[in-house]
Amino acid sequence: MKIALGSDHGGYALKCDIIQLLEKLGHEYKDFGCYSTDSCDYPDFGEAAARAVASGQYERGIVICTTGIGISITANKVKGIRCAHCADSLEAEMTRRHNDASQYAGHWRGFTGKNLAERMVEVFLSTDFEGGRHERRVNKLSHPALTIPGKGERHGGKLPQGSALAVLLVLIILAAVGFSPRR
Repeated sequence: MKIALGSDHGGYALKCDIIQLLEKLGHEYKDFGCYSTDSCDYPDFGEAAARAVASGQYERGIVICTTGIGISITANKVKGIRCAHCADSLEAEMTRRHNDASQYAGHWRGFTGKNLAERMVEVFLSTDFEGGRHERRVNKLSHPALTIPGKGERHGGKLPQGSALAVLLVLIILAAVGFSPRR
């Protein structure tokens, strides 16, 4: 399997451990950086690894930063990528089985430990997508029309049809029974 790797300075040491594991397991890989523990910006390397997977050049990606959160957010901004931040091997397994994640996001080995991180990578790389009912759900994630409204943006910024009338009726009823919010 061909693997794209990326990390920031906080994930660099663990990425080096994972490279040794990938070599031991016989996987091909490309390291998209960073290449030292000098301070750097995780979006640069998370994006590069994600774009390599999204392009089809690499089958899976592994990205690592101090928490695993920022680099997973970065990877998920690349169209076609489903990157999951995993904290244990069950999450690494289930994100492949049920979500067909293409990238695994890990965090600094001080949080995870080398052995657990290696186990998560092994599980992530060896687990297949189950398909079936999960395929329908994953397809919904990939649909271009999928929009999840942000705070204050429900229904395109408008109340659903009939909601304004319902609010008005509630206010009329509360006034009729003498309710006052200033008691």
